[in-house]
Parts: sequence; C-alpha cells; structure tokens
Amino acid sequence: MSLSIPKLPESKDPKVNFIRDILIVFIIVAAIGCALFAVSGTWPALVAVESESMVPNLNVNDLVFVVDENRYGGFMTMVEAQEAGVISFGGYGDMIVYQPNGVTGVTPIIHRAITWINESVAEEAGFTGDAAHAGYITKGDNNDLIDQDAIFSAYGRMQPVKEEWIVGKALFAIPLIGFIPMHLFESALIVVLIIVIIELVSRKLKKNKETKTKGKKK
Repeated sequence: MSLSIPKLPESKDPKVNFIRDILIVFIIVAAIGCALFAVSGTWPALVAVESESMVPNLNVNDLVFVVDENRYGGFMTMVEAQEAGVISFGGYGDMIVYQPNGVTGVTPIIHRAITWINESVAEEAGFTGDAAHAGYITKGDNNDLIDQDAIFSAYGRMQPVKEEWIVGKALFAIPLIGFIPMHLFESALIVVLIIVIIELVSRKLKKNKETKTKGKKK
C-alpha cells in the first residue's frame, strides 16, 4: 500500500499561486507558534541572545527555548541549585527570562537567578518606595555586578525581579539560529525571494515541457 501526498491546487494565474505560497508560509509559521506555546507554556517560547552578558554559557545569536518556570524540573536559584548539586547551562541556578522592572515593549533580559530576597532585605539594599519589594536577584555570568546593582538608562536601577515579571526559564539553546528572529525582516525577505525563484523556475520548466510536447506532436 502506497501513500501519496495530495497536491495543492494550482491556478493558471501565477499571481494567485504566489499569494497561495505566501499564505502557506504564514500558516506554517502560525502552526509552529501554536505548537511551541503548547509545549513551553509561555510566550515568547523562543528568544535570541543579543549581548555577551551570559558568555560563555550563552553567546550572541544563540536561540533559547523558554518554558514556564515550573515546567521540566521546577525552578531553582543559584543558592538552591548549589545545595542540590544541580548544574544548568554550565553553572548553578536557572537562567530566567524577565521583563526589566516589569516594563513591557522592551527586550527581555535572560540572566541567572541568584537568590530570592524579601522586602526588608530589599530595603537594606537601598531600594525605596515601590522598588522595595521581594523578588529575585539576578546576574549575567559574564558581568561583574548583579543586575540589581546596575543602572540602566531605559528604566533606572534594576529592581528585584517579581514573579509576574518572569516570562520563563531557559531549557536549552541552539547556537547561531537566533540570527533569524533578530533579523526577522531580512529573513522574511529571503523566504519570499526563495518562493519567487521557485515559482519562476517551476513556470519555466512547465513552459519548456509544453514546448517539447508540442514539438513531438508536430
């Protein structure tokens, strides 16, 4: 018994075929996105590394698969992981992806969770007002300072990371593939260009075949 893959209907109008191919690409991308969300339990499920703050355990252009913080073994800080002897990405403690100071619309940060502090410890560390709250202390493996000792131009001093600011934790990374989402427009143009080339080649081969068939009939 043999199985055959059903062939998609084609139009005599090449423009219709081109639009059909573009729609197919978007449908496939949407299906992949839904599958990633179903497996990871969070969104975005994939993030690209843009800086060297996690070198050598994560490098620029690495594509990181992110999952809900309580999936696949739970969530551990560096302090907890050291006690349990659990290594993640070449060190103790999970790498978490979080929104800096809860700000949306900016690039999330992916750093290692060091420990959890309560409100009183935050106040002792110099946080005041709304910033004096419980949360995670985080740090890039390649940085000298913890994030909460750093000042950022976009959102000031980094506060302890609240639970609700956490997108998820890093599960694994694929080298270099992160170039694609970091250059999404260029990648989309390449895909469209490939589709156009395939369509033109297909039309030329079909035309050549029809020409040969007419020649034989004569």
